[in-house]
Amino acid sequence: MVLRDGQWWLVGRAGSIPASDPAFSAVLDDLAQAMAAADRAVAELRTRQGGPSGSGGRR
Repeated sequence: MVLRDGQWWLVGRAGSIPASDPAFSAVLDDLAQAMAAADRAVAELRTRQGGPSGSGGRR
């Protein structure tokens, strides 16, 4: 899944198609927001602990 210009796309070896189901897109939006919040929380913890602040970590 890739978010391009506000539209989610299903991406595979044969090509890509837009995700047109509004409910599915809403779930993906929620997931993306939760992931961004988690990334910010981890960055904040690292900053407090004096660790690296880059986003190069694994998931």
